[in-house]
Amino acid sequence: MSAQLDSYDLKLLMAVQQDARTPQNELGEAVSLSTAAVNRRLKRLGEEGVIERYTAVVSPDAVGYGLTIIAMVEVESEQIDQLDATRRSFTACPQVQQCYYVAGEWDFVLLFVVQHMEQYNGLTRQLFFGNANVKRFKTLVAMSRDKVGLALPLELGAG
Repeated sequence: MSAQLDSYDLKLLMAVQQDARTPQNELGEAVSLSTAAVNRRLKRLGEEGVIERYTAVVSPDAVGYGLTIIAMVEVESEQIDQLDATRRSFTACPQVQQCYYVAGEWDFVLLFVVQHMEQYNGLTRQLFFGNANVKRFKTLVAMSRDKVGLALPLELGAG
């Protein structure tokens, strides 16, 4: 169920998605609200789960993770206990940046950041070959990172 968001909420969300460190008084000026109103709205949006968390975006290249890998995984069994155990092993891996359980030919799509191919090779042994529930996997190596983000395309009047 979608949250009830008015145009002020949407403007605030667009602004904090761009830079969550923007001071509340500047946010207020940008969306025509007082600092206190911005504070109340941001608090409510957090409590309602609209804003899940605030985080920093770190350049993978700057910290030695210059290789992005996309892996598609097919599992042997989709019994809940086995599926959940497989999901937990994927999501517990720090190099797995995103994990999607999907419909279609593949069961999971994983996005990895790794330092080098040898590191990914070790992860395949641990996560795929070492998991009896993984039937097969396919690896794609990203040639470039043309767009990376989590910002949602919010539109005024869409709420």
